[in-house]
Amino acid sequence: MPVSDSWLDKLLRPMGLILLLGLGSTALIAGAWWSQLVWHLVPCKLCLEQRIPHYAAVVLAVVALLVARSRALQMTALAGFALLMLWSTGLGAYHSGVEWGWFLGPNDCGGGAPAAAAGVQDFMKQLQSTRVVSCGEAAWRFLGLSLAGWNALASLGLAALALLGLIKASPQVG
Repeated sequence: MPVSDSWLDKLLRPMGLILLLGLGSTALIAGAWWSQLVWHLVPCKLCLEQRIPHYAAVVLAVVALLVARSRALQMTALAGFALLMLWSTGLGAYHSGVEWGWFLGPNDCGGGAPAAAAGVQDFMKQLQSTRVVSCGEAAWRFLGLSLAGWNALASLGLAALALLGLIKASPQVG
């Protein structure tokens, strides 16, 4: 009687890892939007930049799950995930460093651009109500880490998962 693979064995194969990595980035993006829309934590410029690698990772996951049938394409997707998550780790670590005062933040660090004003009066109202968010101030912390710090840790974990998949699937030298 053949031994069936466990669900963990299936998840640790390239396509399972691609699914996990895509779900991980989706969860991080959902958390960012939740904190923005539900907790009303206005993101700064660096917060918004940290989302870019995760958006790209979600797209990569969908495309890879649909078309990556060959081992080479699956390995390419895992390498892409590793690079994206290392990029995200770097952005999160940099942003955390700005919040702790270790690095200088961008000169133009503020909130997102407001909607176009219909006239001078609307423009003046926008100036009075627009909240500029500093990249150097953490809006929220848990166990001493800001959202940027947690993003760096989560992204590092996802990068490690992608690299584990690459190492596990590479031919053994012997």
